[in-house]
Amino acid sequence: MITLLKNHPLKELNSFGVDEQADSIICFDKKEDLNSIFAEGNEPEKWYVLGGGNNILFTQRFAGTLIKPTGKAINIKVQFEDYIIIEAEAGVEWDDLVEWSVEHNLWGMENLSLIPGSVGAAPVQNIGAYGAEAKDVIERVHYFSTKDRKHHTIGNAECRFAYRDSIFKQELRGNAIITSVEFRLSKSSQPNLGYGDLQREVESRGGATLKNIREAVCAIRSSKLPDTKVLGNAGSFFKNPIVGKEVGERLKSEYENMPLYPVSESKCKLAAGWLIDQAGLKGYRTGNVGVHERQALVLVNYGGATGGEVIALSDYVRSQVKEKFGIAIDPEVNIL
Repeated sequence: MITLLKNHPLKELNSFGVDEQADSIICFDKKEDLNSIFAEGNEPEKWYVLGGGNNILFTQRFAGTLIKPTGKAINIKVQFEDYIIIEAEAGVEWDDLVEWSVEHNLWGMENLSLIPGSVGAAPVQNIGAYGAEAKDVIERVHYFSTKDRKHHTIGNAECRFAYRDSIFKQELRGNAIITSVEFRLSKSSQPNLGYGDLQREVESRGGATLKNIREAVCAIRSSKLPDTKVLGNAGSFFKNPIVGKEVGERLKSEYENMPLYPVSESKCKLAAGWLIDQAGLKGYRTGNVGVHERQALVLVNYGGATGGEVIALSDYVRSQVKEKFGIAIDPEVNIL
């Protein structure tokens, strides 16, 4: 079914709680609906996919059409002795899917608990947390191309996943609408406890069961991240910067307590939250916006903020980190 909403307010549809509007929103629950929405001569001139609204910042009225998938089916495609393939529609809430996997005793998603957003957004951003990423469990992605008006399926390798990146943010940006995603989940125990705070929290709950890992991740995230119903935010606003190994080692020699994570033989990843904190900005507030007091990666709307105010704060944070460390940090959030 297709539903058209005209001149629709967006305040309740974006986790930042920015009070903007869209010319129109088209909701669809079946992939075939996209053939009608993008029928030749009838397609929206300007459009953008709106999932859960959790990784987006509106800076003005959206003069176009927001396409919102609402299908929420989760189906088992095929089972093997050691693993299972499931398919979830793009409108499924990501954490609902993680909860479903844990309830069905399937391993692979548990470290990604409580990440806000929809299944359709997961491959685009290659969402990740606590040493796990969406790419680790994605088998295939199904999408509609507005270029040729056909439905396509691509495998994991074709998605060209990288850190918070994929083909959907590169070559397919602006002409692909994800309709569903297939995931490969393990039937056998495969705990991923490489992060110290996660391991300690899991051990305090009695060991590495799926339930304990999910509960541990939820507890840690809840203790660090603000509830969007209380403070508008988009989770981590900035990406963790990846730098050359020599740059990382030089900074580590200057700042002994600086977190440093190897990415490859020649590159390593820094913790953007730590950099922002060390720049003295954790808890910083200006007007209606600020840096969260418990997690410096998170920018918050204290109420009534515009997208422009958030951008101004983001620019200030980036300039202060650059000035202190010589490191550029980039937004993870999609800015419209």
